[in-house]
Amino acid sequence: MKQKTKQTACLALAVAFFVAFNASVFVLFTRRCLPDSSEGMQAKSIELDRYLPFVEDSEIVKRQATLPLTGELPVIDSAAALYPVCSAFVNAVYPKEAVSFDGTDFTADSRLQMRNTRAAYQAVVDGTADIIVCAPPSAEQLQYAADCGVELALVPIGCEAFVFLVNAKNPVDNLTVQQIRGIYSGAYSHWSQLGGERLPILPLQRNAGSGSQTAFLSFMGDTPAKKNPLGVAGSAIGFSFRYYVEDVVDKGGVKMLAIDGVYPDKAGVSGGGYPLVSPFYAVYNAANDNPNIPILLDWFLSDTGQEIIEQTGYLPLS
Repeated sequence: MKQKTKQTACLALAVAFFVAFNASVFVLFTRRCLPDSSEGMQAKSIELDRYLPFVEDSEIVKRQATLPLTGELPVIDSAAALYPVCSAFVNAVYPKEAVSFDGTDFTADSRLQMRNTRAAYQAVVDGTADIIVCAPPSAEQLQYAADCGVELALVPIGCEAFVFLVNAKNPVDNLTVQQIRGIYSGAYSHWSQLGGERLPILPLQRNAGSGSQTAFLSFMGDTPAKKNPLGVAGSAIGFSFRYYVEDVVDKGGVKMLAIDGVYPDKAGVSGGGYPLVSPFYAVYNAANDNPNIPILLDWFLSDTGQEIIEQTGYLPLS
């Protein structure tokens, strides 16, 4: 009896450790479980000062171009993962004085901002941003624009892979598209059903309106995604865009899954075999008559603009 009690206690301790470890791993690789526009959100989602324009040791791609921009420069905003692209754009074609950073965030008069997806879509509708670079809008974001009498124009400027992530020690390395939909619809509840260990699956989602959550719902299509009935128990699976989690994957702890047998590294994504690749967009209010907007959009699609996108780590349209 004592032996059985001891075994039960050890098992409970192991499960508790595994649950805590997986929860911490998910927070690590998403780093975005706060409201999109909050100060905490921006601090956790990306380190702004690593990718500032006009800074010598900035990690952005540095190219130079001369554009016939006149008058008021458009305010450019973006999703967190696409901020390095926008910063590189601004560094290439805007004057240094167009950007103001106070050490923590961009000031209100800066022509470069980074509010994250949900707040960026609100900003372009409300008129506090002229161009945002993001994943496609959610149904709620489109409805907000319609309610405000705003027509959003979307111009594809690059592509990115949508990836699924699990604990690095999870023996499952590859899943099919249908198996992942099955996980999130409730058809699979344990990893042993998919070649893994006998542990519950903890399918995690993002907050509504985030770019990755919108991409996830698009991926699910007509298959409804169920909330996990087990709360925080189980071995986690989550999702994000490849660029955003590459550093975390490189540090260990989590790994990206191959989908339909193709791993989402640069070769797998650029070769056309990875099935979950979609465009991201430069989005603006179709009624915005700032003459610099079409000039910038054309330049985003130029050889130099596409080179910046590719060198940052995304796929150019070509």
